[in-house]
Amino acid sequence: MSDVVITGLGVVAPTGTSTEDFWRSALAGVCGVRRISRFDPGRYPVRYAGEVASFDPANSLDPRIVVQTDLWTQFALEATRQALASAALGPQCWDGCGDLGSFDVGVTTSAGSGGNAFGQREIEALWARGPRHVGPYQSIAWFYAASTGQISIGNTMRGPCAVVSSESAGGLDAVAHARLAVRRGCRVQVCGGTEAPISPYALTCQWRSGLLSERDDPQAYRPFAHDASGYVPGEGGAVLVLENAGHARARGVRALAAVAGHAATFTGPQQAVGDTDYWRHTSEATAAAIRLALQQARVPPTGIDAVFADGMAVPQADAAEITALRHALGPAFDRVPVTVVAAGLGRAYSAAGAFAVAAAVLALRDGVVPPTPGLTASEVAVPADVVTGAPRSGPLRHVLVLARGFGGFSSALVLTSATNSEGTTGRRRTP
Repeated sequence: MSDVVITGLGVVAPTGTSTEDFWRSALAGVCGVRRISRFDPGRYPVRYAGEVASFDPANSLDPRIVVQTDLWTQFALEATRQALASAALGPQCWDGCGDLGSFDVGVTTSAGSGGNAFGQREIEALWARGPRHVGPYQSIAWFYAASTGQISIGNTMRGPCAVVSSESAGGLDAVAHARLAVRRGCRVQVCGGTEAPISPYALTCQWRSGLLSERDDPQAYRPFAHDASGYVPGEGGAVLVLENAGHARARGVRALAAVAGHAATFTGPQQAVGDTDYWRHTSEATAAAIRLALQQARVPPTGIDAVFADGMAVPQADAAEITALRHALGPAFDRVPVTVVAAGLGRAYSAAGAFAVAAAVLALRDGVVPPTPGLTASEVAVPADVVTGAPRSGPLRHVLVLARGFGGFSSALVLTSATNSEGTTGRRRTP
């Protein structure tokens, strides 16, 4: 089977609303977590989040689309616009550039909770003023598949489309699903994940998990730290363009990276999150996912050059993740740098894995691993080489990306540098 490669990337994040701004911030260890500004968080135990403060959908989206979509879909549309531009693709290419048709291009996104803020606004209108004051777009804006649908319709993508819902593992699982679609014959897949879970209703739902940090501090999200106390929400996301390596080569576009292997496991929510058995089972499932992903990628444990970890910042969860890595990678894990980009973004659920994939792709491109924001070497509480303070340069061939979702989801993805994968020669082409 031909390699599946990544040829485009778009990012909307609390630390930057373009791919390169996001990457510069990641390398500098910038933290985009701030006190929540969209509503008064004073009555809530969680007061900090990674908000995308500088994004205005009116600057890049049709006003007719803005009024019928929630913020999470608007993030997805903007990230898609960026990703298509970087891949030198777009609706003008379907049925107009060579043999690529609109039925050869599909969409796969991940969704954790849908259009929270839009749904809350319409429900408030229902109870305050009655059903005649509920907008007609309520029926679609909150729905899990809204982003996939809007991307597909707006860009005339008529190929295989899907939505994946596996909580914070969804971003990785969406990439894997898109990769499978390409291997089955779909030449191009737009994939990724976005979230906008920062609204009163959404925050209330998240707080019930018992995993969020109630620390009143911008540095509340501290994965792998001695004082880790949980995570804070984040929003935004990333979108990638996947395509058949031969198709990319024929277009004269060089890949950013190749998707070499993936595996997902599921334990089910048999125990409460606070139980020791829950994290033991999660660790076993994560280790299994890593081993299976490495096997599919045909990469030995010694071949992994960096790990982009899930980093939940819940002490038991962090310990379980490191245990899984050590079991799966063995002695090789001692020399592997580990980083958690989410610490500077907030945990963006379905977008968390997409952010990590975006950072991993850029790391492979530039040969540098970004630091974990806000963490110093002396504060690291786990037996791992966690990158802190400054980025770490060096040759990168294969990187491992991890994501875990509340309820028993674990996902592992292996990415390979463009120069180490077959069929990725060519030149980067700008639109």
